[in-house]
Amino acid sequence: VQLQASGGGLVQAGGSLRLSCAASGGTFRLYGMGWFRQAPGKEREFVSGIAWSGGSTNYADSVKGRFTISRDNAKNTVYLQMNSLKPEGTAVYYCAAGYGGSWDGRVEYWGQGTQVTVSS
Repeated sequence: VQLQASGGGLVQAGGSLRLSCAASGGTFRLYGMGWFRQAPGKEREFVSGIAWSGGSTNYADSVKGRFTISRDNAKNTVYLQMNSLKPEGTAVYYCAAGYGGSWDGRVEYWGQGTQVTVSS
């Protein structure tokens, strides 16, 4: 499975961005999907995950209430809507495909990252 993330950019604090991750080379609806991020000098951290049907989602405490993950299985795409962005959200954001249709945090495939920069 190949994953292509897009939608990153420069935004002011309090602003919004929507990231997209397009999948190819596999059966998208079979995979739980997730988003991670890695800030400079820090380890990669979990942001959000979604099961194959979209019926189950989870979020890191740091983004709850501000970020929304969704997916469109017809378009083989997962999204991350990010609102009320904070400067500490500056990071490279990565999409990932998990093992199986649920999302349990384990990653089978990584996409390339997309840079998000939040200015204060």
